Amino acid sequence: MKKVTVNTLREMKARGEPIGVLTCYDATFARLLEAAGVEVILVGDSLGNVIQGHRTTLPVTVDHVVYHLQAVGRGLSRAHLVGDLPFMSYQASVDEAVANAGRLVKEGGAEAVKLEGGVEYAEVIRRIVRAGIPVMGHIGLLPQAVHRMGGYVVQGRSEEQAKKLLEDALALEEAGCYALVLEGIPGELAAEITRRLSIPTIGIGAGSACDGQVLVVYDLLGLDPGFAPKFVKRYLNLHEDVVHAVSTYMREVKERKFPAEEHTFGAKRSEAGAVGGLYGGTPGKSS
Repeated sequence: MKKVTVNTLREMKARGEPIGVLTCYDATFARLLEAAGVEVILVGDSLGNVIQGHRTTLPVTVDHVVYHLQAVGRGLSRAHLVGDLPFMSYQASVDEAVANAGRLVKEGGAEAVKLEGGVEYAEVIRRIVRAGIPVMGHIGLLPQAVHRMGGYVVQGRSEEQAKKLLEDALALEEAGCYALVLEGIPGELAAEITRRLSIPTIGIGAGSACDGQVLVVYDLLGLDPGFAPKFVKRYLNLHEDVVHAVSTYMREVKERKFPAEEHTFGAKRSEAGAVGGLYGGTPGKSS
C-alpha cells in the first residue's frame, strides 16, 4: 500500500477520514500495527512508563528514543513514523532543539518529531521546520510538565484555560506544525480547535471530534490491569492471557510435559539445522 506521509494526513483531514495513531517501541509490534492498518506510529516518551517502568516520562533521553525508533523502523514499510522529543531535549535552547530533532531523523529514522508545549515553543518549531523536519505539536495535558500541572489533570475546563489552548493551537499551526495532539481536554474544546485548524488534530482523552485518535498500544491491549484512565478503551485483556499462557508453560516444564516429542530433534542430519526459535529466526536458517 501507499506510504503514509504528512501530505497523506492533510488529505485525510480534508476528506473527513479519521486517522489512526498508536505508540510502538519495537519491530515486532511495528509489524503487527502496520498489518492492522495503523497510519501513524509514534515512538513516544511513554516508553519511560511502559518499557522502562518509570512513574513519569521525564527520565527518557534522546538516546533512548533513537534506539526505539531504529527498532520500530525495521518493522515498518508504510506507516508514518514519528519520534517524541523527550524532556529537556528542546527546552533549553533553539539550537539544541534543532540538533536533537535532527538526531531523531538522521540516526533514528523518524519522519517527523513531536514536542509538547504551546505558543512559547513557536520559535523552536519554526527552526526545526526550517531545517526540513516536520513537527507534530502537543497541547493540553503535557506529561513532561506533570509536576507543574500538579499531576495528570484535565486542562482547558476554565474559560481562561480554554482561550489559552486555542491561542496555542493557532500559534503552533502558524509556526509550521503539520499536526497537533490534543491531550486531556474537554471534547467541546477539542472540537472547536479542530474546526479552527487546517492541520489534523489527534486526540487522546479529547473526544471523538478530533481528526484522529492516539493511544498507547499497551493500554489498548490491556497489559497493565492497574492502569485504567477514563480515556482508555481496552480492546483485549492480554494481561490475563499472557499470565495464563506463561503459567501453563511453567506447569508443563515442571511436569516434564514440555518439550514433548514433537518439539524434540531426532538424530537425522536433515534436522540438525532446524534451529532458530530462541531468536525468532526461520527454521533451518542461521539467525
